[in-house]
Amino acid sequence: MAMVGLFWVAGSDVYVGSKPSGLAPGVRLTPEGVEALGHRQSGLYLWEDVHALTLTAVPVKTLKRQVGAVGNMALGTVVDLALSAGVGMTGEDPPLMTVHVETADGDHELAVYVAAAVGYSRTEVDLSHALLSRLTEGAATMATTLAAMSEWGRTWEGGSPRRAEREELLREWVG
Repeated sequence: MAMVGLFWVAGSDVYVGSKPSGLAPGVRLTPEGVEALGHRQSGLYLWEDVHALTLTAVPVKTLKRQVGAVGNMALGTVVDLALSAGVGMTGEDPPLMTVHVETADGDHELAVYVAAAVGYSRTEVDLSHALLSRLTEGAATMATTLAAMSEWGRTWEGGSPRRAEREELLREWVG
């Protein structure tokens, strides 16, 4: 499993945001369409019905966000040690992003969790938006793009690649 831009690639599965577990909200991109997962959002939007696919509330990596994440982690560790409970201070879920699936029926908003703890680089955000747009250009483009992402996921071993490699993969998938 690995994060590449705003996507989580796990084997042959491609998710927008992080891969959901249990009842957590998520979105999987399949050869058939955009699949809504989790509590209070389910269904499949077929590619031939999807006119646009966009993402909002995407956290962009900034120095302030990075410092805040380190500070929160340190404070949480201190509190955990003091309480000896081994539980995080807030127990908060990661932030949510919204996937907008535009069809003839309107704009459908689907929630996904952010996979990057301190946000995404501006370049990864821009390339990921271009990739989402590319997926709606037609069946052949969508099929070859998803196939390339899935093939990479099946052969990749290890965690998420470094930023430069993630950006290069996104450029390759955008075409």
